[in-house]
Amino acid sequence: VARRLSLRKHPECHSMAGGKAIEHLAQAGNQELLTFRLPMHHYQNCDFSFSGLQNLVYNAIVQKEKEEGIQEGEILSCVKDVAAAVQHAVAVHIIQRTYRAMLFCIKNSLLPSKNATLVVSGGVASNQYIRKGLRNLADANDFALLCPPPRLCTDNGVMIAWNGIERLRAGLGVLQSPDGIRYEPR
Repeated sequence: VARRLSLRKHPECHSMAGGKAIEHLAQAGNQELLTFRLPMHHYQNCDFSFSGLQNLVYNAIVQKEKEEGIQEGEILSCVKDVAAAVQHAVAVHIIQRTYRAMLFCIKNSLLPSKNATLVVSGGVASNQYIRKGLRNLADANDFALLCPPPRLCTDNGVMIAWNGIERLRAGLGVLQSPDGIRYEPR
């Protein structure tokens, strides 16, 4: 979405990664000026998908470009509102699907009855709007929320290493020796 909005050309965002630029602009946008139907709303499962949302957003951008009489690659006057609406739709989708996953885990006794923890990492955990929504979800369901600092949420290798460190510290599922383990490629 950031690429399609040409946010590299936006004076406030020229040096930001796409997700960070969306988050930055969304802070000053009105998420209610555009409404995007949530992805996979007919599916009562825990899967995530953003391709349908991406298509809706692209079509909305094309429509706004026509309304404003600008070409693709130029900055829309409502770019902050688009960013806010997209960020909100993504956040709601993530929160709804995560809530379903939490309920599934509780129903199937896959989590401890006390001290359940929701861990959020990767790029999504660096977005403060999404993180706040997940914090509210965790709090409302008596889950702890564990997120690495945003500076560590950009690289998947760092996320995997961080997870390994936390598991090692807690003594959870960390083998001291790989002896006797059979490794197979997929």
